[in-house]
Amino acid sequence: QVQLVESGGGPVQAGGSLRLSCAASGTIFRLNAMGWYRQVPGKQRELVASITSSDTTHYADSVKGRFTISRDTAKRTVYLQMNSLKPEDTAVYYCNAGGLTLAGYETDYWGQGTQVTVSS
Repeated sequence: QVQLVESGGGPVQAGGSLRLSCAASGTIFRLNAMGWYRQVPGKQRELVASITSSDTTHYADSVKGRFTISRDTAKRTVYLQMNSLKPEDTAVYYCNAGGLTLAGYETDYWGQGTQVTVSS
């Protein structure tokens, strides 16, 4: 079983920066794509950024040029550097990872979420 533990959220003023981290622990054959999603009350969870095992990245249009996703494969950790934060970035941010179990099953893991609050 794999656990994803997020850190780095918190309050920040508009224009500021935060760096989220998500570390995977547990036994898994291979971690595939990892990513960050966010959700505000009453809305669907949305993809913010993702990164494949070959470091191909994808960003939501709303964060392009401001957020950067990266990963450290050896540490099984994914990061989200968030710059020029806006009040509309306020949300609970969730880490996600796809993986292949030792039994050969593709599966999906989620972190517990970390709150990011941007004040104007």
